[in-house]
Amino acid sequence: MGVDKQTKQRLTRLQALQWLDRRSNFEQTPTKLGKKTTFTLSRMGALLKALDNPQRQFPSAHLAGTKGKGSTAAMLAAIVQSAGYRVGCYLSPHVDKIEERISIAGRQISTADLLTAFHKIIPIVERLDQLALRKNTTGPTWFEILTAIAFIHFERKGVDLAVIETGLGGRLDATNLCNPIVSLITNISLDHTDVLGNTIRAIAFEKAGIIRRGSPVVSTALHPDAMKVIAERAALKRTKIFILNRDFTVRPSKVGANKTGNSTQTNLHSFEIQAPPGSLPEIYSIAMAGVHQAENAASAIIATKVLVGQGFQIAKQDIAVGLRKTCLPARIEWISYSPPVILDAAHNVASMHSLVQTLESQNNQPKKRILIFAASADKELKAMLQISKTYFTDVVLTRYATNPRAATITRLRDAAKKGGWQEPHVAVSPTEAVLIGKRLSGKTGLLCVAGSFFLAAEVRNALTRNINS
Repeated sequence: MGVDKQTKQRLTRLQALQWLDRRSNFEQTPTKLGKKTTFTLSRMGALLKALDNPQRQFPSAHLAGTKGKGSTAAMLAAIVQSAGYRVGCYLSPHVDKIEERISIAGRQISTADLLTAFHKIIPIVERLDQLALRKNTTGPTWFEILTAIAFIHFERKGVDLAVIETGLGGRLDATNLCNPIVSLITNISLDHTDVLGNTIRAIAFEKAGIIRRGSPVVSTALHPDAMKVIAERAALKRTKIFILNRDFTVRPSKVGANKTGNSTQTNLHSFEIQAPPGSLPEIYSIAMAGVHQAENAASAIIATKVLVGQGFQIAKQDIAVGLRKTCLPARIEWISYSPPVILDAAHNVASMHSLVQTLESQNNQPKKRILIFAASADKELKAMLQISKTYFTDVVLTRYATNPRAATITRLRDAAKKGGWQEPHVAVSPTEAVLIGKRLSGKTGLLCVAGSFFLAAEVRNALTRNINS
């Protein structure tokens, strides 16, 4: 369905997003086995060509990985911005609203700028739709259009650097037509196996698809199969690669959180990095909670050093300031300290393991530790819930309503029992889950919400209301 000429002239945010939501959206629609041909760069290439390739007008830092790429992207953007550069950042998914995905200098894209990009892209997309119809193919997808909108915005505002996070995989991801001067690959584990493959090696091959000739690579992927694939790809492209524990090391201090008062400000968590190993360590502090965030920060620091080698002027103080001020919603986010309430988007096995590892490192463990859990049906539900059982005392299973990929409560209950939860609590909605979780945790117990960005988005308001009451 198109947008008529009169509507285009008075396009509102609601109308633009309604138009966008009619597109194929793989964040909302479950992917199916054998449908890898759905993912291709041809649609995105045609769209960007029709837009005069805005992504070629600025350099990019491109990030892929199963876990940690969003946090690493935000840290790198903040570091370069602290040095006085105009930095665009493109992240996914969002928690509260779509504008979170596109920002410059830490400020989300305005409604006016968003609509300016929509005005430019809508007629081009609809023309491509007509061409696709004649060829019995499909036009640009939801994510491809939004990625192009980010590129349009960054070109229009004249960014000095764009930090771009992949959406899914890397090799065939819509972002992979950007102009990278450094690439970063974070932790790799099994996720989206129906699309990317069911082995670490296959998934690493897709992630390593972002590596370009002449664009140095920073890798914190530690699985041996992933390391091998990434190193082979870098060698094939004849590009320099920096590998964690070979070219740089990181040692975080014990993570702790300030639990006095109701402030949602996290303490700073220090770590040291040595690049190369054995050299004089540099000590930094990060605002983002989690043992794994030290590795993400180290990746951003090494990428910063690559940028310095390419002419960017970034001092150690800029790195320190950028890391200290970087925060993202739903990444082990302390909504409250008294009572302790955490919101986390842990959406795969590796993320759940990091969440549990971080919480176990806290001092003064509460007796009651309640997990509110919901996840997409294509996730390793049993494994995630099995890991959660090693720390949490109770689990409340629920289902979010905003995404059809959500696992049913019946399936969650079955996975929970197989994962060791003999008597999981059940709530028909995230709002009810918060009420049950609050009752179970009492005034001093920990309440943690995890399993999906979609759950985090739905539960945030309910959490805030209950804490305030």
